[in-house]
Amino acid sequence: MSLPISVLDLAPVPAGAGSPAVVRNSTELARHAEALGYHRYWVAEHHNSPTMACPAPEVMIAHVAANTSRIRVGSGGVMLPNHSPLRVAEAFRVLEALHPGRIDLGLGRAPGTDGLTAYAIRRGAETPDFPTQLAELLAFGGEGFPSDHPFAPVAAEPSDVPLPPVWILGSSEYGAQVAAAMGTGFAFARHLNPRGATDIMRMYRDRFRPGFLDEPYAILGVSAICADTAERAEHLAWSMALGVLRLRQGRPGPLEPPDEAAALDYNASEHDQIRRYRRAQVLGDPAGVAGQLTALAEETAADEVMVMTMVHDHAERLRSYGLIAGAMGLRPAAAPAVAAR
Repeated sequence: MSLPISVLDLAPVPAGAGSPAVVRNSTELARHAEALGYHRYWVAEHHNSPTMACPAPEVMIAHVAANTSRIRVGSGGVMLPNHSPLRVAEAFRVLEALHPGRIDLGLGRAPGTDGLTAYAIRRGAETPDFPTQLAELLAFGGEGFPSDHPFAPVAAEPSDVPLPPVWILGSSEYGAQVAAAMGTGFAFARHLNPRGATDIMRMYRDRFRPGFLDEPYAILGVSAICADTAERAEHLAWSMALGVLRLRQGRPGPLEPPDEAAALDYNASEHDQIRRYRRAQVLGDPAGVAGQLTALAEETAADEVMVMTMVHDHAERLRSYGLIAGAMGLRPAAAPAVAAR
């Protein structure tokens, strides 16, 4: 069986583009990915970000699933500290009822934003720690609470619909430990921690205890850009390199065209930051990218690879995923997806 390849969409905002077009781009990407034979399409959660238009993953999941027919659709992920566990269980049970067998619930423990915005989301309410929130979510979505628990009378409706498969997202040992202890799938963000991928994913497998899954299943998240030539891929990467640099400097913004980003005058510190960021990426022509993805999957014992492509031009993003699909031997869907609504 060939290695499953999936898509992580952070909904990049190109300079000069309006948010409605960016959101529509995500739907087009999901339909494109389904036609190419990708296994999943996940959308992230970020708030107060001019670089990424993805503040409401459950809304995008509903729309994308309605405009595709086979590809699995999910969150990569829902940032649990921003939400009531009951509300998450309800929303994803409704999604599962609408699209049975196609929804994934990926969970993260970061807020996906800055401190002030996180405060605005929560309105200053005290948030339980992540293990408590996760235990509550799983109880609402599973067999319920003990009879003496305050939430025992509360049901996450529709209660006769199962909670979709749960995945823990992470870039550190903590996420791997939680996923292993709970017996869930684990998705590792290599673009955030390229050096730790192998050891942390091994930890997840070594410590896994059957729970929601009988066997461990690990997804490796990779930032990748594929173009006709390695030089073109390197050039396209300038847009997000500048975007990451500006984010770290506290002045995030939409992605600039690569020509403009490459032409800026960077100081030594900025050049070093860009170099280190690019070290976490997979860049190249189809053969080069396929070789790197395959090697990373073998090195980390990944069951699946999830590709995130952040470039300025939407057509270039579609082409990158198309080239990767061809190079990795994905099979196109046998029938067209449903018409856009």
